Amino acid sequence: MTETQSQQSTHNDYHDDYDSPWKEALEAWFPEFMTLFFPVIHQEIKWGIPHRFMDKELQQVVRDAKLGRRYADKLIQVWTLEGKKTWVLIHVEVQGQSEPDFNERMYVYNYRLFDRYQVDVISLAILTDPSPNFRAGEYRCGRWGCDVQFRFPTVKLLDFGHDWETLEASDNPFTLVVMAHLMAQKNRDGKKRLDAKLQLIRLMYHRGYNKKRILTLFRVIDWLLHLPPELVPQFQRELSIIEEKKMPYITSIERLGLEKGIEQGMEQGMQQGMQQGMQQGEATILNRLLQRKFGEGFTDVHRQRVKEADTDILLDWSDQVLYAQSIDEVFYSSKSPPVRALS
Repeated sequence: MTETQSQQSTHNDYHDDYDSPWKEALEAWFPEFMTLFFPVIHQEIKWGIPHRFMDKELQQVVRDAKLGRRYADKLIQVWTLEGKKTWVLIHVEVQGQSEPDFNERMYVYNYRLFDRYQVDVISLAILTDPSPNFRAGEYRCGRWGCDVQFRFPTVKLLDFGHDWETLEASDNPFTLVVMAHLMAQKNRDGKKRLDAKLQLIRLMYHRGYNKKRILTLFRVIDWLLHLPPELVPQFQRELSIIEEKKMPYITSIERLGLEKGIEQGMEQGMQQGMQQGMQQGEATILNRLLQRKFGEGFTDVHRQRVKEADTDILLDWSDQVLYAQSIDEVFYSSKSPPVRALS
């Protein structure tokens, strides 16, 4: 390897994006997040009532704050076991870098939320920074006998690295997020990062998750453990081998087709474009699966149904391909739209 290649394979000059994958993971698996990091609080939440993300409400509260960074990751409305109509707002902060004013900022967010909604506000912090000495959780201020003390639960992500076997043995998808984050911080060298990424991909498939969960996890892991360009082809080759053994119905080409569809939608800058891109990506995957399994039995009538179906229906049909004995069984679903004759 030349000196230039060696430099390219080292991530010292790359800036890892930790916030975005954490946000996506929180949106996808908030209950699992609470189970892993705050199990006692998880038991006090009535999960039978859907929780609600309140990103816009949070930004309205903290937009005029004058303390450092202005963004708190997620604000979620939940219900307690008592089933009261009183809101409980859980403020989750994924802090990527140690910050001197972090405790004060958490306090400011807390009292602003309480002032606006007059409800219990539970502030929770996940400290994802690489510094073992940075420990937050308490803010104090006062003068002349007038004192304020604010405490909030925190979790230090580095502490999870001391019990790696437990992370590997768990089926909680958020443990893969934790491992990917810690591996990204530890492995700056491109080759080591490639090995770490493949290790997590193998573990992900070994857990037997469904297709939707696998695709979301893949995006998060790919985001956290991004590779230098010269190592991407090797990763894709290794990934193809893994998928052929573990999950032959999702090939690299199909996965990349879905990602391309999503990217096309994002580039249009509109929600409609995003949905259309996702639909096109899923349709491409399903067409390939049906052609591969049923050959000439996959007719123009079926292609037309795939073309007209929305993303949820396409995902449902893709799952049914695995077990269907005939092509008609694939399209037999309560979600399926009625058959339309070709004009």
